[in-house]
Amino acid sequence: MPRGQKSKLRAREKRRQAHAETQGLEDAQATGTAAAGESPSSVCPLFEDRPQNMPAAGTPSTPEGPQGTTNASAAVSCTNSDEGTNSQKKESSKSSKGTEDSSRDPLYMKVVLLVQFLLQKYQNKEPITKADMLKFVIKKYKYHFNEILKRASEHMELAFGLDLKEVDPTRHCYALVSKLDLTLDGTMNDEENMPKTGLLMIVLGVIFMKGNCAPEEEIWEVLNMMGVHAERKHFIYGDPKKVITEDLVQLKYLEYRQVANSDPPRYEFLWGPRAHDEISKMKILEFLAKVHDTVPSAFPSWYEEALRDEEERAQARMAARAHTAAMASARSRATASNVSQAK
Repeated sequence: MPRGQKSKLRAREKRRQAHAETQGLEDAQATGTAAAGESPSSVCPLFEDRPQNMPAAGTPSTPEGPQGTTNASAAVSCTNSDEGTNSQKKESSKSSKGTEDSSRDPLYMKVVLLVQFLLQKYQNKEPITKADMLKFVIKKYKYHFNEILKRASEHMELAFGLDLKEVDPTRHCYALVSKLDLTLDGTMNDEENMPKTGLLMIVLGVIFMKGNCAPEEEIWEVLNMMGVHAERKHFIYGDPKKVITEDLVQLKYLEYRQVANSDPPRYEFLWGPRAHDEISKMKILEFLAKVHDTVPSAFPSWYEEALRDEEERAQARMAARAHTAAMASARSRATASNVSQAK
């Protein structure tokens, strides 16, 4: 079998597993159950299969349209294109088959339950240890611990923007760390106290791929395909409309403004000043590339823009350091002059 076809099959299988596991997570989170072996219901997933027409790592991508925005929604969204078909009947059949297949995967529910376990530990600010994961989640599947942990870690990163890191290799202690080092939860009420980083990264990605300014309707087009809707409470994000039009705007990670001369009023999103200061375009592109199981360079025009952004950031840091050094030198000379005059 050609190498490219093998890569495509591996990516497709990974998408199927992620789709089924996330369905199980949402059902477990909604019902509050932690019983192993319980079958997940068919509910709207957090994010569905990634587009299979996305370029795999090491393969050339289809050129983007002008300003690299033609395929932005497809690149950012986590939906299943099924090789270009949009037949609802086929999609439903495929989704059902994926759920059936996942139920035969002995590790499937363990991944779902481990993700839920990690989220609870994160919310409660409790330590995460291998011993607890084995005792309360993995149980008799301890010989598959590494595989289960790897799959659960991928979900934590792609769905919630959280990296699972081993902080004490001797005692096997872990910590969940925000990919963007954002302090969002301190500004949210207790009801919404869940990680919002993943949602922010997706929105920033849409804005970036839409030429650094995205109409509100296109933001929701992508989020809707992820099962996130403006008027529907989400099991992770709470009120997503409030999060992206109020909370993240107040934190200055997003800018939300009316489109000039629009009647009736229409709105658009841009990166906010804190996003520009704290988050690089390359970091967002790396996140989106990982969502699609590829590499940043698979998106040529966006990759070039991200590289330019990296260079500009490096130059700005150098200029800031030079300015700081010049100010320190000037103060030192002034102090020396004052001492000399005093003598």
